[in-house]
Amino acid sequence: MTTMPNEPELAFNELVQCWTVRSDATSVTRLSSDREHLPKAPASARQDAVSVIIQLEDFRLHKLWRNGRLLFEGGHPKGAIAISDLREEWQCHHLSPFDNIRFNIPLVFIRSFLLDLGRPQFDGFDCPPGTKDEVVLGIGQAVLPYLVDNHEPNPLFFEQISLVLLTHLLHTYGNQNYLQKRNSLLAPWQQKRALEYLTTLAFDQVSVGEIAEACGLSRNYFIRAFKDTLGKTPYRWVTEYRIAKVKEMLLTELSMLEVVAHCGFADQSHLTRVFRSITGETPGKWRRLNRTSNDLR
Repeated sequence: MTTMPNEPELAFNELVQCWTVRSDATSVTRLSSDREHLPKAPASARQDAVSVIIQLEDFRLHKLWRNGRLLFEGGHPKGAIAISDLREEWQCHHLSPFDNIRFNIPLVFIRSFLLDLGRPQFDGFDCPPGTKDEVVLGIGQAVLPYLVDNHEPNPLFFEQISLVLLTHLLHTYGNQNYLQKRNSLLAPWQQKRALEYLTTLAFDQVSVGEIAEACGLSRNYFIRAFKDTLGKTPYRWVTEYRIAKVKEMLLTELSMLEVVAHCGFADQSHLTRVFRSITGETPGKWRRLNRTSNDLR
């Protein structure tokens, strides 16, 4: 038997733009509309998770209900954050244009993260309405290209983004002030195994959890230990490795599209964005400068 969506859900969903990517740890959704007055959104489904919403632009007016009772009426500036316990029911009436990013974080991931650090106690988050958070805004802007361009999410990137976000949330809003950098190093065999995995799978999809398991470590501890040992996160190491391979190929006669395909990028714009973030130049400019330099030798 097929169940038809109710009318408010149909009306709201048809009038907003929605993009979502998912990883093992979290899901990330961008939701936006340029309309002045939308129908009331359907009530959220209860789940064992936390929702973190960051406003990408000023949001002038809305009403928010929790468990059927009006909780807030007003607006939020760009960079405002809202943290909601999804074990309760939430419903929003958007009364002005909006653009935000929503992180859905399962409570089991939060509890596992804290348990790994020796702090199993978790009493939730305390974040007053309208609180501005430039860190979460920066994290939201970092994932935008994946949401806008429909690129396949890189598991390394999203797992590390999830950990960075969670560390910040727990430290800032979860009364977990003990979260400080701990010096922890990979054993030589663990470093060798991790680099073998990363090198072999650099142009494919590789999960931090998979590598951590091969090293006999938890995901959270592995990321800290890898950075303390090698001075960079696994995602940064893989990105620099891939860009090094791109540079090698740019010195050959391969076309840019062939370089994109060989090095595992979604398309040329994806390659250009990552290449510029590492080198400060576009692949085309780098190729022209370095091939000319090599020709003069």
